[in-house]
Amino acid sequence: MLNIKDTFIGNSAKNDILSGLVVAVALVPEAIAFSFIAQVSPIVGLYAAFILGLITALMGGKPGMISGATGAVAIVLVGLSIAAKDILIAQGLSGDELSFGIVQYITLTAIVAGIIQITIGAFKMGKFIRLVPQPALHGFVNGLAVVIATSQFKFLDGAGIVMYAIILGTMAIMYFLPKLTSAVPAGLIAIIVFTLGVYITGIDTKLVGDLANLSQFKGLLPSFHIPDTILSLDALKLILPYAIIVALVGVIESLLTLSVLDEISGKRGSANQECIAQGTGNITCGLFGAMPGCAMIGQSIINFTSGGLGRLSSLVASIGLILLVATLTDLLNIIPVAILVGIMFMVSIGTFEWSSFSRITKMPKSDAFVLLTVTGITIVADLAIAVISGVIISALVFAWKHAKVVAKTNIEEDGTKIYNFDGPLFFGSVTAFNDNFDVENDPKNVVLDFKDARVMDISGVEAIDAITKKYLELDKTIKIRHLSPECKSIMKNAGQFCTYEEDDPKYKVAYNY
Repeated sequence: MLNIKDTFIGNSAKNDILSGLVVAVALVPEAIAFSFIAQVSPIVGLYAAFILGLITALMGGKPGMISGATGAVAIVLVGLSIAAKDILIAQGLSGDELSFGIVQYITLTAIVAGIIQITIGAFKMGKFIRLVPQPALHGFVNGLAVVIATSQFKFLDGAGIVMYAIILGTMAIMYFLPKLTSAVPAGLIAIIVFTLGVYITGIDTKLVGDLANLSQFKGLLPSFHIPDTILSLDALKLILPYAIIVALVGVIESLLTLSVLDEISGKRGSANQECIAQGTGNITCGLFGAMPGCAMIGQSIINFTSGGLGRLSSLVASIGLILLVATLTDLLNIIPVAILVGIMFMVSIGTFEWSSFSRITKMPKSDAFVLLTVTGITIVADLAIAVISGVIISALVFAWKHAKVVAKTNIEEDGTKIYNFDGPLFFGSVTAFNDNFDVENDPKNVVLDFKDARVMDISGVEAIDAITKKYLELDKTIKIRHLSPECKSIMKNAGQFCTYEEDDPKYKVAYNY
């Protein structure tokens, strides 16, 4: 039965509401900044923060998690925006029509990505996040930090001393203010201080309103709209690779966030439920003109550390955000872009796993290689490919390290030679297994004892079959001890020579028949 106190309300309703309001304000600059990264209007990111945040607040796998537009997803959408822009310009579109057309492709991507994420959750594949090794996670985080930082450089074209000063001032406030107080988000203080300063002095610098006028959205809420491209086969072919990457990046970052919050709260969330919630939220985003997104690790930690432990906190955050956007767009227009750049630089610095520098000299070379490889792939390709590559490389390294089967031999009084094997017998260790034998020079009677070894897959079974066949071709007698019943049942040559011991292992060969 659902425990309302533990899920909808955390330790207290007051803490959830106050924490949610703090997060609502803190969401605004990041949502706008990530929209600029994706090359869409800020309102697209703000709507995403509201819609995705609202749905995951109600049905997510972890109470108190915050979701919205994120840098990880926004970076993936950059390539799609460029590709869609080229197609639309070729069709003769420009101005508002061009911008609206790009959003159509992005919203279609959100719908398809959401379907993929729901499928992942429905088939209970969320548990596979446990297969991502720690070096791959550090590489993922470091690469993401670099990408977020470098994506800000385009706003510095033609920047003057004033813009650089505001960036440095914003970064200083965000670094020093939290050391004095955590009552108010440092990003909010930076926005208030420098926006007032620019407005009062009239200093010439680039404003949010110069990039996209938000006043046209004042008083408006997201409205239902099916993307015009939804029935276009060409559009689906274009967005499908991006949708797959968005889905995987969203799932990976959301589940990593869930894992971090599990450690903070001491309570375990549901990975599969979170996948379904993220998918449902992204589909809804696509149907209401918003970009896709995922869980936000920074804002989620802010919420938890501020006392927002229940679903009420993330619900208040999403509703508070949309009320702010619907009523105060004129104020949002006069925010200097330099403040957002400074905030994103600090997000990048805070995201980077600096301790990995000190660890890299102490960790095994294979782990260091995985960390650097994943970081590099994240920067030059995308996050999903980077993490998947890290998992594959780590798996191959693990297989290489354990690809050893050694045998101790002894000769009994009757001349029988005993091979006592130790280690896992699988595809990676078959060669080492075969190197233990001296078939031609072995005596008439041979015993293979697997008491301290384990046959892991069909390659191991076939290796035993193959070596048995070699002994039989030389008219030698062979016996095989301590194999599991399943191993014995699927052997072609060696099965009839297996002995049945009381301490035969009970494991199953890792092969699906």
